Amino acid sequence: MNYRKKIGVAIVLLVFFIGAAFSGYVYWAIFSPNTSFETPTVSVYIPSNTNYTTLKNTLSPNLLNEDSFFKVAKQKGYLNAVRGGKFILSKGMNNNEIINVLRSKPSTISLSFNNQERLEDLALRVSDQTDAVAESLLLAINDSLFLAQNGFNRENALSMYLPNTYDFFWNTSAESFRDRMLKEYRRFWNSERLAQAKNQGLSPLEVIHLAAIVHKESVKKSERPRVAGVYLNRIKKGMKLQADPTVIFSIKYTSGDFKQVIKRVLYKDLKIDAPFNTYLYSGIPPGPIFMPDISAIEAVLNPEAHNYLYFVADTQNFGFHIFAKTLQQHNKNKKQYVNWLNRKNISR
Repeated sequence: MNYRKKIGVAIVLLVFFIGAAFSGYVYWAIFSPNTSFETPTVSVYIPSNTNYTTLKNTLSPNLLNEDSFFKVAKQKGYLNAVRGGKFILSKGMNNNEIINVLRSKPSTISLSFNNQERLEDLALRVSDQTDAVAESLLLAINDSLFLAQNGFNRENALSMYLPNTYDFFWNTSAESFRDRMLKEYRRFWNSERLAQAKNQGLSPLEVIHLAAIVHKESVKKSERPRVAGVYLNRIKKGMKLQADPTVIFSIKYTSGDFKQVIKRVLYKDLKIDAPFNTYLYSGIPPGPIFMPDISAIEAVLNPEAHNYLYFVADTQNFGFHIFAKTLQQHNKNKKQYVNWLNRKNISR
């Protein structure tokens, strides 16, 4: 009888210790710190519709013990409801806290873009900062039905994208990005700016197309209202814009080589047959030759009032220009600039 009691006590003790050990393991697995990084926080980016392998490759570098994490994640049902996005983990988090963060609303990113020459460049820039693929972005941006419904076409579609910094979810879809940019475009063109455009005799799209030229003509924001005034004066007089940046863009456009660097426009270039060449065609180009920043757009909406019709680069004050009211004076200024180019051996 005493022997049986001893066996019974031993079994009870064994079960107790096994239960205690299991409970201890469960507690350790769930509530022990399980981050491997030394920085206060780290951002993890989980693609939409991610699979187990991708999830593991994304999270494991930041975990001390990936096995314990994925066991807890499975028990809590997280692996069946993984959501994509950017998530911020803090140093010392345990598995339970990590899973709670991954189940919460994703953090936003600051998406920035400017100085883009083509839609292809914009798509690559956005793709570099989000989960969206450049090809998908370009398809969404160029969607003919979307463009037609909203007053755009392939030539002027870049006008819709105003350079700035925007808050987005990292896993925002290509269509959601495009639609948000349309809302931002419409928000930008409030009643005051629409009235300013009308006062200049321009549509919003024409403002942006002209602003693109102004932007490329002068890197000095303080000078852009004066440059804009020159082009608006020429438009009022029925003169061609004759803007060198439109010729440079036309060279790239017709050759398909947008990586080439052109520092000098030659006389033969002025005859390039492209719709953006303002030496060959009158009026404002059918689309932007560049993504103008807000200062260039505001310069067209609020130009400097003057009688200048011409300008050329100032070789004594780099980045600025010399303005002229007459062709005779302009030709004198231009000669100085050409001589400077020759001395610098700038032939292209």
